[in-house]
Amino acid sequence: MDRLTEMEAFANVVDQGGFTDAARKMGISKSAVSKHVSALEARLGARLLNRTTRRVSPTEIGLAYYDRARRVLNDAGEADSLVSAMQSAPSGVLRMSVATDFGVNLLSPILADFLREYPAITINMVLNNRYVELISEGFDMAVRIGELEDSSLRARRITDTTKRMIAAPSYFQQHGRPLKIDDLNQHRLLHYSNQPSGNVWKITAPSGEKRQVRSSGALTVNDGQSLLNAAIAGLGIAYLPSFLYAEALRRGLVEDAIPELPREDLGIYAVYPPGRFTQPKVRAFIDFLAARFAGRGPENW
Repeated sequence: MDRLTEMEAFANVVDQGGFTDAARKMGISKSAVSKHVSALEARLGARLLNRTTRRVSPTEIGLAYYDRARRVLNDAGEADSLVSAMQSAPSGVLRMSVATDFGVNLLSPILADFLREYPAITINMVLNNRYVELISEGFDMAVRIGELEDSSLRARRITDTTKRMIAAPSYFQQHGRPLKIDDLNQHRLLHYSNQPSGNVWKITAPSGEKRQVRSSGALTVNDGQSLLNAAIAGLGIAYLPSFLYAEALRRGLVEDAIPELPREDLGIYAVYPPGRFTQPKVRAFIDFLAARFAGRGPENW
């Protein structure tokens, strides 16, 4: 008899608690399931199941064998799924969580190109700035910026950005320009409201020392574009990623607040659940993003 079929029959008996339900799940007769299990026990030379008129339960050896057999069966099923997935065209609903500023400013404008290239895929994009639980919340993938908190997820670095403190020339004319980190305590700061650390900026000093600046700020909002608009209007200093401020910087609408500070580079990642193969729709979108953002450096936005 086939070894995998014997394993499957035994594992289903344990899972279902009996031969009748195992047979129903496998779509074969109860006697066929019994034969597979008996053949497995004979081949191994061990009793794997305790059988009574009322119930079936694994022996101590059977329970140990079940754990390993179930892993083998799961691997076999995953291998079959891999072949099927690799031969199928990307399709279905792609549900993803995306950092709000990145989604609004960079993903939304290019989604039409992706959907034209893959008409069998539909996208459900959720914009937020919290770290969603991909599997439990039903997401296929996420796009995240900065240090990754969950190391169990698979990740692909798509591109990079950097953070700078910027403000309008009119602000510096009215309030002066900070020359060092400590000077920020006397300035009007513009904050993200969704930062887990609150109104605290974590900044690297020229010496490499990590510093924190805490201020109530002139404005707190949960949207980076709104902070940029406020900075352009001269309301204060904002600490933003380059994909938001780059165009305003080129046009002279904002300036670097403290140019001597080291550049704060951040990776932008596509993250997705662990596993030995990636769904075609996820792989297609990540490849699309990587191609679109190839050659973009931290300041090249």
